[in-house]
Amino acid sequence: MIELLSARTPNGFKVSIALEELGVPYKTKSINLRENVQKEDWFLKLNPNGRIPVIIDHSNNGFAVFESGAILLYLAEKTGMLIPDNKEEKSEVIQWLFFQMSAIGPMMGQANVFYRYFPENIPAAINRYQNESRRLFEVLDSRLSKSQWLGKEYSIADIANWPWVRQYEWSGVSIDGLTNLQRWNQEMSDRPACQKGINIPDSQSVPRKMDKGIKIKNPTVTT
Repeated sequence: MIELLSARTPNGFKVSIALEELGVPYKTKSINLRENVQKEDWFLKLNPNGRIPVIIDHSNNGFAVFESGAILLYLAEKTGMLIPDNKEEKSEVIQWLFFQMSAIGPMMGQANVFYRYFPENIPAAINRYQNESRRLFEVLDSRLSKSQWLGKEYSIADIANWPWVRQYEWSGVSIDGLTNLQRWNQEMSDRPACQKGINIPDSQSVPRKMDKGIKIKNPTVTT
């Protein structure tokens, strides 16, 4: 049994989607980020960085794994699913997984902060992160012009990137003209595991944080 400690964020959704795709038995514990539960001593023993998600593998002596990318790799290798056996194809999947961890996530995360939450309106910062997010989307679009999925087959690379890409409007980033990315986004959206995974934890279980900064409407995004 896998225990998932998570919240309703893109990084949390990665793991719930993967668990749904894998059909692994799991239970979920909602972590209230507004109350800083992730900073409590008991949680810091599982993840010293105080971030969600974390899994506890009770079938493996309560082994805990933090960092969403590391969790995806752990689950894929544990089950032998969602990652290729072929060395080169496996490397390709890991490359696109790391692309999300090092680029898509951090850039869209900063776009969200400055576009939605930051108490001061700083257009240069908003443009910086929205434009870089758009550039990264173009990288994904180029890859997806050559392949249905980010790897040769559907994998943890797709699962890692999609929960971030799907919220492009929330980040104020356009996907206009990126037909391959649009196609992939829709195919991901149509997957039952993705539909279920983005509703775990249940939306009623944890109060959502409201906008408290200045929201810039209809930003201009250049490519």
